Amino acid sequence: MSRSRASGAVTILVALLVAAVAVVVAEAGESAVHGGVTIVNPCKTRALFLGHGVDATIQRVVLDGLDGAACRLHTTREELVLSLRGGGGSRRWNQRTFDTALRAGLLRAVDEADRRGDIPGFLVPAVRRVVETVPLDKLVRGGITLKDLIG
Repeated sequence: MSRSRASGAVTILVALLVAAVAVVVAEAGESAVHGGVTIVNPCKTRALFLGHGVDATIQRVVLDGLDGAACRLHTTREELVLSLRGGGGSRRWNQRTFDTALRAGLLRAVDEADRRGDIPGFLVPAVRRVVETVPLDKLVRGGITLKDLIG
């Protein structure tokens, strides 16, 4: 695979990751607002999101990352998501604390996905770099652009 093609593949994967984060946050927040959610301790292992392909892998990473952040912040994943949307949760964390927890959760989730073989090894460094550098406040608000991802 040429360097140009690999770069294009990484860009597409990153764009899909960003879109999945936005969708998962919106869906989890909507479900939490309207009930029907079983609250689970985010610090305990839970069953992985089922499915195959890129979409399922991204959803597993995002959900696992949100669990990691919620555990670190001593809250539930649902309360964390609600606090992001301002729809019923009370945000108890400053931006730096929140960003640190979310990045740590997502980096751990990427490492777990790598360990499971969900993410090809050659993409792991690029995905980790995106998690380390993407402006999370823009990501959560849905205002992220490709320029934000690739600098």
